[in-house]
Amino acid sequence: MKNAVPGFDRYDLYRRAVQSPEVDVRFIRDTYVELTGRDPKVLREDFCGTFAISCEWAKLSKSYKSIGIDLDPEPILYGLTHNLPQLPRSMRERVTIHQANVLAPDLPTADVICAMNFSHYIFKQRNTMKAYLLNCYSALNVGGVMVMDCFGGPACQQANVEQTEHRDFTYIWEQVSFNPLTNEALFQIHFKDKGPNGRTRKHNNMFTYDWRMWSIQELRELMQETGFRKTHVYWEGTTRNGEGDGIFSRVEVGEECEAWVAYVVGEK
Repeated sequence: MKNAVPGFDRYDLYRRAVQSPEVDVRFIRDTYVELTGRDPKVLREDFCGTFAISCEWAKLSKSYKSIGIDLDPEPILYGLTHNLPQLPRSMRERVTIHQANVLAPDLPTADVICAMNFSHYIFKQRNTMKAYLLNCYSALNVGGVMVMDCFGGPACQQANVEQTEHRDFTYIWEQVSFNPLTNEALFQIHFKDKGPNGRTRKHNNMFTYDWRMWSIQELRELMQETGFRKTHVYWEGTTRNGEGDGIFSRVEVGEECEAWVAYVVGEK
């Protein structure tokens, strides 16, 4: 297990460096309310991993329930032993986790289904992505909403390494390769921290992603083909220095930039 290093917890560092589940659940809720005028009750988090989003969803309201779906038992076990116990019992009872394939039939239904952290990029074939979206459409309640994040830009079409310093560790995002013929790209996450002896140590390849870089238009077209009646794009704004500001607004025209993050949202 990659996590078996004294004093090192790759899932904890991943959450601190990559995830913002508190922000994600509010965006999901507010977008659902904006589009439907109703309050969502049930969230299904596909590719949930340690299901941090599912746990945060339960915090939003006493009437909210969440369902996590993931095929990998290791992150699920981590979530069951680290994330879920942090919730009061009343909240834990409203979080249900299933070890299952998101392509499997008869998965639990929900008001909102989300696929976050670009996890759906694991599907490289168009027919597989279409089958996934059709599965989601079938599982959404009437008037349901599908939320998928995506990223891209010229900077994602070449090998590069980006380091981000945190208080007690360094997060390293490496794009190893990009194939322009297939839009396939290989990414790896590394960390640096200080060991028990105070020396800096590097933890290589803690997470590896072999993805296809899907475009926004491809995802919107597939949503339309699988029955979604409307699709929308929520684009991230920028700060004065050109960095992403974490604020997403519904747009029909995106700005040209080296790297971008957006949400594609479908209405059933």
